[in-house]
Amino acid sequence: MKHLLITYHSKEGSTGRMCERVQKGARHPDIEIEVRVRLVGETMAEDMLWADGIIFGTPENFGYMSGAMKDLFDRTFYPLEGQLEGMPIAIFISAGNDGTGALTSIRRIGNGYGFKEVQEPLIAVGELTDEILDDCETLGMYLAAGLEGGIF
Repeated sequence: MKHLLITYHSKEGSTGRMCERVQKGARHPDIEIEVRVRLVGETMAEDMLWADGIIFGTPENFGYMSGAMKDLFDRTFYPLEGQLEGMPIAIFISAGNDGTGALTSIRRIGNGYGFKEVQEPLIAVGELTDEILDDCETLGMYLAAGLEGGIF
């Protein structure tokens, strides 16, 4: 059975709401994979090694990813160096601006890990809408189904 890790940080709750819907999509009853959800502060290198795919979620803070997300990368980069090459990932961001700074920083660090972004990032600017939350569910379902089907 394939494994999907969803790791996220939420301060005000928007990213947490997005994560709930990502998780719902990943746990669709027709998809048989194991899903593990962790706050980034609780995510360890072992969780990332366990995973066959990872979905990262962060708020945009000062035009950057959250400090907690950066801490996850700081704690795991060297212990995992060279071990996650080709790991399929997806990204969701709750943004007050445009989210591009957070996305750029995650992508830059992700290149060092050798991550392979397999879906367009989902950036929610401002208040969450039903459409954005539906897109979150689709993001989770897509990555989970792709893992189960051996596409990634």
